[in-house]
Amino acid sequence: MLRFALVGCGRIAKRHSELLGNGVITDAVLVAVCDSVLGKATRIGADFSVPAFADMHEMMRSVDTDVVVVLTESGNHARDVIDLAQYGKHIIVEKPMALTLPDADAMIRACDMARVKLFVVKQNRFNVPVVKAREALHAGRFGKMVLGTVRVRWCRPQSYYDQDPWRGTWAMDGGVLTNQASHHVDLLEWMMGDVDSVFAMTTTALARMEAEDTAVVTLKFRSGALGIIEATTAARPKDLEGSLSLLGEGGTVEIGGFAVNEMKVWNFAHPEPEDASVMRDYSVNPPNVYGFGHQAYYEHVVDCILNDTQQLVDGLTGRKSLELINAIYESAETGREVSLRFRPKHVRLGGP
Repeated sequence: MLRFALVGCGRIAKRHSELLGNGVITDAVLVAVCDSVLGKATRIGADFSVPAFADMHEMMRSVDTDVVVVLTESGNHARDVIDLAQYGKHIIVEKPMALTLPDADAMIRACDMARVKLFVVKQNRFNVPVVKAREALHAGRFGKMVLGTVRVRWCRPQSYYDQDPWRGTWAMDGGVLTNQASHHVDLLEWMMGDVDSVFAMTTTALARMEAEDTAVVTLKFRSGALGIIEATTAARPKDLEGSLSLLGEGGTVEIGGFAVNEMKVWNFAHPEPEDASVMRDYSVNPPNVYGFGHQAYYEHVVDCILNDTQQLVDGLTGRKSLELINAIYESAETGREVSLRFRPKHVRLGGP
């Protein structure tokens, strides 16, 4: 039985604590929670009868743990992961793993030196229709890839950004690309392959915050395929979609719903017998944008630790999508196409 502890008891902690605290994940149990605002930790701790702490070092000294889940503000991920690595426990960190590439590198280095596994939360990779599309990609059913797109049309009213002073800031959070759409950026690159260059435009359309609430990005993949990212938290009055489209010479797949969970299109030039049931069997649309992928993600983490199997999203993989997001911001700031082989000069993300 792996013992999990949470560091950070904000909005996303509810999802993590419910899975770990309610015995949903086989061979996993919640043993402690921590937040610098003790009241937040106390509320979650009381729900699952586990001790609550205001200091993560005190928690690590007081409670036997195997895995620590870092759910603090994005701008503090690097600091917290590096500090926790010294305890020799495996670490899960929510997306984005960090805001700057040097921070991501320092996290990877700290975990390597401590000989602990670093997992980055990318739960949408485990969504049922996404797994099916990935199987088709591996089988070569798409043939030459032509176009890949993601659309994140979600609603985050001003009250969301007003909940905490760090939300929407460059130093601690970033905007829709870094926060809400980071999963979708990861999926697009995972499916379409390495990105050669990007051109981006961003704006803060409705929210009062430093970073962007709306962005459009064009991508050129090294394969020659093109891509589009459309992301906004300015959809009104409610969430509209979180979707992924893949177009190749051999077929087209579109996955939609609120959280990339609903198979919308499954068309291939050379049908296979199981294609007739895909639309029915691979559509599991969840009640909210978090989706169902967290459970499969945690089951994967447990398997990796107990059986030493290969990680799907380790620190290096998490860094890859962060590099892409940084390149997008560089393009938005300079108004120029940016190659992925670049060194950030104008990116405000993670800055003072």
